[in-house]
Amino acid sequence: MNEPRDLDDRTLRSRAVAAARGDNAFDILIRGGTLIDMATGERRAADIGLVGPLISSVHAPGERQDAAETIDACGLFLSPGLIDTHMHVESSMITPAAYEAATLPRGVTTLVWDPHELGNVHGVGGVDWAIAATRPLAQRHVVLAPSCVPSAPGLELAGADFPGETIAALLARPEIGGIAEVMDMRAVIEDRPRMSAILAAGRAAGKPIHGHARSLAGGDLQAFVAAGVSSDHEIVSGADLLQKLRAGLTIELRGSHDHLLPECVAALNGLPQLPQTLTLCTDDVFPDDLFVAGGLDDVVRRVVRYGLAPERALQAATLNAARRIGRDDLGLLAPGRRADIVLFGDLVDFRANLVLASGRIVARDGALTEPAREIDAAPLRASMHLAPLGENDFRVPCEGTDATLALIAKPRFTEWAEAVATVEHGFVVPPEGTTLIAVAHRHGRADSRPRVGFLSGWGHWRGALATTVSHDSHNLTVFGGNARDMAAAANAVIAAGGGMAVAAEGKVLALLELRLSGLVSDAPLEEVAGAFAAVRAAADRIVDWQPPYLVFKAVFGATLACNAGPHQTDLGIADGTTGRLLESPILSVRTAS
Repeated sequence: MNEPRDLDDRTLRSRAVAAARGDNAFDILIRGGTLIDMATGERRAADIGLVGPLISSVHAPGERQDAAETIDACGLFLSPGLIDTHMHVESSMITPAAYEAATLPRGVTTLVWDPHELGNVHGVGGVDWAIAATRPLAQRHVVLAPSCVPSAPGLELAGADFPGETIAALLARPEIGGIAEVMDMRAVIEDRPRMSAILAAGRAAGKPIHGHARSLAGGDLQAFVAAGVSSDHEIVSGADLLQKLRAGLTIELRGSHDHLLPECVAALNGLPQLPQTLTLCTDDVFPDDLFVAGGLDDVVRRVVRYGLAPERALQAATLNAARRIGRDDLGLLAPGRRADIVLFGDLVDFRANLVLASGRIVARDGALTEPAREIDAAPLRASMHLAPLGENDFRVPCEGTDATLALIAKPRFTEWAEAVATVEHGFVVPPEGTTLIAVAHRHGRADSRPRVGFLSGWGHWRGALATTVSHDSHNLTVFGGNARDMAAAANAVIAAGGGMAVAAEGKVLALLELRLSGLVSDAPLEEVAGAFAAVRAAADRIVDWQPPYLVFKAVFGATLACNAGPHQTDLGIADGTTGRLLESPILSVRTAS
């Protein structure tokens, strides 16, 4: 959506003022609805008069009848358009146009998009494409400058590198709304030069610096915020939520970790009022979940189900969010504001009957009024610079009789561990209870031979899963119980030009092709959702998940080296807290005497 200061037009303002006085008719009059007032928390009967993209008047029911077009809102609730304060379009594995078609009819009129997935694969060209892809859309995108390309410099290699000068150049563009989530937490806390330059660029531009403060507390949290980072979505408990609110961070409470939402809602309900710094976001939504449940509307629906008052949930998703992104024209149904308006059938299911964006009807009864416009995706193709792999590429060579290995213990909140393994035919035999993980650089900037490590606490794998959706450098990552299945899954993904595959007994059980960047499909959402659901179901057959941490979603973050503890990358086993990097999991070898 291109909005070149359109509300500053003097003629438009004069027309709106005249219509508010009653001297001119409205372009559109919305009559008979119940307005949810985000400023006062009231539910009140009101009619709304629009002139072009502006709200001209919010007045008593029946007070005016003069309008070129009248919308009957009897029995409906009127809300500002929903604002998703932190998300990645690529996480839904579809294009921005397809995402608009899925979420704008549900009332989500604004997205704050961190395209760091595209940036990690394509560099600045990926960000350029993201901006271009949003221009013809009715859904508003606030595109951010990715700060984590890569997320842990020195511990992994992505397809590009964004130092401070690159970030400064991106921030100079009017389309860029700030710095996207700063993930290299230790670099911020320790004031390392590269990260210091990135943060300085954000402060100099006067644009917000979004954060990623997973498990930070005490002095580390204070240092992170003192550096200029002003938000966080990495909430791990209700207590963590309150601690970060008290530290002055804007919280982007995310729907992608549903098991945490009940205790977060309980913590919020224990406060005397809803913090003005509480917003809502999706972060990552898988395509099958998006197709079935929706985007930010689903987060609103769930927090209400878990006990948050509907008015509070909507305030977080509208007015609070608008303040966070510095958009005084959004988030409130009042004169002089932008006419982003959703007509909801109720405040339980939050089904949108009608959606207006900048005073124009863009969706009705769950569908767009005009098709979303795609742009050429050619710049995102051919991103897999990786030859086919053999079984031995997924084995750890060793000369000796046995070896002491470094293990990556536990999913999500990882720890270092050790185990002793035997050696047969020149290769390490995986210790009982371990899972193999291999990461191969796929961007053509380094050696593409897989780095192989060992996971513990990941259950017993009866096959393998390969994926190029692997946060945040998005190298080819393969999990498995044996080298044969790992090679089969990996080669299926390589041949597809990127995506996800599950294999067992040497055969591919399911494949999702993601030919754009190895992250996105240009197929319709329904088709992508079906293929992804098939991959998820196939994965369920080869490993037994143990929620809340050992879940299917965990495979996509297992390489996130900026987080605390060890993680496998294309360079070896990396620890984002200590900076430790082991090129091989072998710590020591014993040879026959």
